[in-house]
Amino acid sequence: MVADNPLISVIIPVYNGEKYIRLCLEDMESQSYENLEIIVVNDGSTDRSAELIAQYPVKAIHLPENRGLSAARNSGMDAATGTYVHFMDVDDSINPDFYREMAAAVSETDADIACSGMINEIKPHRTMLFEKQRVLTTVQEKLKATNVGKWGYVWRYLFRADFLKQHGLRFEEGRLIEDLPFSLPAVFFAKSVVVVPGAVYTYRLQENSIMTKKDKAHRQRRRRDIQYVKSFRQKFARQHRIRIPGVPTGRISYLYVKWLT
Repeated sequence: MVADNPLISVIIPVYNGEKYIRLCLEDMESQSYENLEIIVVNDGSTDRSAELIAQYPVKAIHLPENRGLSAARNSGMDAATGTYVHFMDVDDSINPDFYREMAAAVSETDADIACSGMINEIKPHRTMLFEKQRVLTTVQEKLKATNVGKWGYVWRYLFRADFLKQHGLRFEEGRLIEDLPFSLPAVFFAKSVVVVPGAVYTYRLQENSIMTKKDKAHRQRRRRDIQYVKSFRQKFARQHRIRIPGVPTGRISYLYVKWLT
């Protein structure tokens, strides 16, 4: 069983995030769960991010140049010493009992992964909150309850660190859309996933973020990565002979779901 009060490594990549760092790190300080290792990865920021990070008792990693979100997360994983790992985006927020509830759930159930609820401020129809704690063990239960095949957001999950190492799970560097190729295999390979009603992550899509930049080159690169993710998902499903809930098959179904989502 997982020991009570496990150390949780929280990995927070930052690139020119001076507008959000204080709120994010104060969010960490206000957590009711105290056994946290806060790892802030400064991904080659050119603003005051490094100066602000230095004002807080965190483990700081400074990358000499901007390498992207995947590289920053991988660097944080390499530095993490916790039993569990959580990926936090600097411009989002969590409820004050987030880590207490997640830690309690994994300690009680010995799950490889805990899954929080989420509030999606930009696309409210993607908000997903759990009414009760459940332990999921079959592939279809895990995929359906988390909806990871459609919404791969990695920050919803608390991962057992040795589970990630066992399966060699890393973020693919050089991609703008990197969450689903990490989260889908993780949920699939986990012996069990526990969903946690008392933990809620709030996702905010900020101006000039990876998903909102409007320059032509960035839009083209984002479209290519969206196609890459769809191809990855299809290949993974075929390789493991699984059906991914909520993922359309055929042209008509694809257009229908795209229009609604």
